Order: sequence, then structure tokens, then C-alpha cells
Amino acid sequence: MQNKTHAAIYIRVSTDHQREEGYSIDAQKEMLEAHCVSKGIKHYEYYIDGGFTGSNIERPEMQRLIRDVKCGKVSHVVVYKLDRLSRSQKDTLYLIEDVFNPNGVDFISMQESMDTSTPLGRLMLGILSAFAQLERENIMERTRMGMRKRVESGLWPGGGNTPYGYDYDKEQGILVPNADAEKVRKIYELYLAGHSTGKIADMLGFKYDRLVYQILSRKSNAGYIQYNGEEYRGRHEPIVSLETYEEAMQYRKERSVKKVSESKHLFTGLLYCGKCGAKMRYQKWGKTDSKIICYSQDNKPHLVKDPNCDNQRLWASVMEDVVVRDLLGFSFALSQKESKEISNMSLLDMLHDQYNHATVKLRRLYDLYSSGGDEVLLQSIDDAKKEMAKIQTQIESETEKSKSQDRMRRMHKEVSSLTDAWAYMTTKEKKCVANACINKITLLDGAIHLDYNLDAETDSSTVA
Repeated sequence: MQNKTHAAIYIRVSTDHQREEGYSIDAQKEMLEAHCVSKGIKHYEYYIDGGFTGSNIERPEMQRLIRDVKCGKVSHVVVYKLDRLSRSQKDTLYLIEDVFNPNGVDFISMQESMDTSTPLGRLMLGILSAFAQLERENIMERTRMGMRKRVESGLWPGGGNTPYGYDYDKEQGILVPNADAEKVRKIYELYLAGHSTGKIADMLGFKYDRLVYQILSRKSNAGYIQYNGEEYRGRHEPIVSLETYEEAMQYRKERSVKKVSESKHLFTGLLYCGKCGAKMRYQKWGKTDSKIICYSQDNKPHLVKDPNCDNQRLWASVMEDVVVRDLLGFSFALSQKESKEISNMSLLDMLHDQYNHATVKLRRLYDLYSSGGDEVLLQSIDDAKKEMAKIQTQIESETEKSKSQDRMRRMHKEVSSLTDAWAYMTTKEKKCVANACINKITLLDGAIHLDYNLDAETDSSTVA
């Protein structure tokens, strides 16, 4: 280790606090020079970090000071005030215990009259560091509480993360839709029409499909603020309705259930054996084609359902041609279902009206009974409750049908124009459509059976 050549006068001033703390870099230099002279320290060097926070030690001059201490160049470290070294108890104790003391360097804080060359000075350091850390945490807690109150009242938390499609109005404290808001609406419209995020990015000029995904996921578009894991109703104008946002999130969930594989084959992951129930796969056969074989006939024991399965192997090109023809014709069946959807929705509205009327009736019966009831009124109340329970059961049943119809609408959007578009789609796009529309394809000795992702009336088709 080299002979110690100087004392280190460390000065830090945060630009945010310089004025309110009442001392500048020059003022600190003057006081620290005089203090060194009074201590008999003749040789010193300045280490000055201007405009750096004390919450961590990632500061240029602090890092230079640490290097010089470890190289044995420093005899003392002198600061005006303890929090000039650090506002973190952990960092303060690290510097003292792991940097200064092991290298024989004494620490002096002028304001606190502290000198770690004495036992009392080391004790005082620990106490004062704890109080400095406590004050910093109190400030942070007050800031967090103020921010939480802000978002609870519907104001945007501010900062640099303004969502795409909005500007931040500092005076009002809210988000304001800008010229890009129409693009955000278009993203939801295209996504719910069945387009992938990659396709939407190309159509609307976004560089990455990840940006489209992020925009879709922001509930701020529907007028909400998400802060520290909590959700609050914002004061800002929604770009899309809450129903549209939730429908997009549900659709995303449904589409992510079956991930599209990277295989070039259209129906990978959808093929099942009609004899033993095992999955089936493409197996290269010759130079240009593949055959579909059952995993029970393969050499992977954990996938075998019946080692004696003798299901016929079908040429992949033949199977794909048959399935594609059926898929392209599937839109006709969907279009025929749309007229039924209107009547089902009308039925659901009617049931809600009946339930509301029954509720009013029950309240009137309770009012009559409270005025002087008898056994007849009690029986009427019991009958009204049974009627409401019956209607509620019907509502739940029709609601499930409505959900099925929502899926049907999305499927219709997926396949209604496939006849014209199929020839121009990429393999990945075709596979996305297949995974969205088809639940599974069952092969049995040359026969092909398709199960679609719809209700029981149109969800299956035997095509070969």
C-alpha cells in the first residue's frame, strides 16, 4: 500500500435541495478548508459531486474517492454534514465499515462534530445514520401517500409514462386524447376483427407488434388508472369503452390458450387419432410430402395410448386440402346463425324485464305484510321468490348462450372473408385462423372429423 498523500474533502450538493439547504459548493469548501487547518491537516484534495442525489453512491467523484481510498492515497475523509456522504444508512455504514475503516481512513463530519477515530464518534455515526435514513423513508412515504390520494381522486400520477393516444395536461392533472387516439380505437377494432398484433402493426405503421400489444393492454384507454397494483377510475376521457377493452382482453385470453407453433404445417397440435385418442403428428415422407401418423405408432413411450393402434396413415397434403375446403365453407353456417342471435338477445332483455317486475312485486308484498300481514301474503311472497329464482336460472342460461354468440361473431369475422383472402395469407396467418376456429381434427382410417370452437349446433363436421 502506498503512503497516504492527502485528506479527501468530499462535497455533494443536490440541485433540488441546494437553495433550501442554504449552502453551496463554495460555502462548503470554505468551511471545510478552515476545519482541516484547525485539525492540523495540511494536504487535502477536493472530491465534488454537484447535482447528484444522496440516495445511492453511484456518483463519479464518490467512485473516484472509493478507488483512492482502496489504493491507500487517503488519510481522512472530511464532509460538511453526514448526509453529504449519503442519505442511505446502508450506504453510509458500507463506506465507513467496508471502505474507510479497513483501509485505515478516519471519517470526519464537521456539522455533527464526529470523528470515527474515537469510539464515541463511531457510536454517534451509527445513531445519526439511522435518523438520516428514517427521515428519507418518511419523505418517501409521504410522497407515496400523496400520490395514492392523487390517483384515488382520478388524477393521473404524472411523470414521463404518458400512454400512447394521450397528452398530459399538467394544469388539470389529467390525460387528454390527442390525434393518435383514433389509431388506438382502430387497434381495438382490428384486433377484435381477428387480425394479429403483427398484422395491425404493419397496417397502422408501428415498428414492432409489441407496441400494439402494449397499447391493447392499457386500461387507461378505457378511463382507468392502474397504480401500484390497484385500479382507480380516472377523470380522463376514455378512448374506448370498458366493454370494448374487456372484450379485447377476453379475446386475447382465448387466442393465447392455443399458441401457434413455428412449424410450417397448418394443423400441428390439432390432430387426434380416432382409434386410440392419442395425438397425431406430421412425419416427413419422401422429398415433398408428409404423412399423418399416430403417436401410439411412434417411438415416444410417454405419448403412446395403445401400442397396437393401427390407424391408417393419411397423406398430409390430402388431409390439409380437405380441411381447408371445409374451413372456407364454414362462414356460410355462421352467417345463417346471425338471425338467431337477435332473437336470443331479445329473449335475454325480456327475462331481465320480467325479473325487474318480479322484484317490484316482491317489494310491494313485503310492504303489505309489514302493514299487517297474514298467511295469504306469506304464500304470495314465497311464490314471488320462486318465480324470481326461476327467471334468474333462465337468465344465467341465456347469458351463457350470449357468450357463445360473442365467440361466434368473432369466429365469423375470422372466416367470413377467407375465401377471398386465403390465397394471399402467410402460413402463420393461416395457422392463427385455424387455431382460432378449430378445436381439434380427428382422423380415423381416412375419415376426417372437424370440431369447431362454437356451440353444439354448428361445432362439428365430418368431411371425408
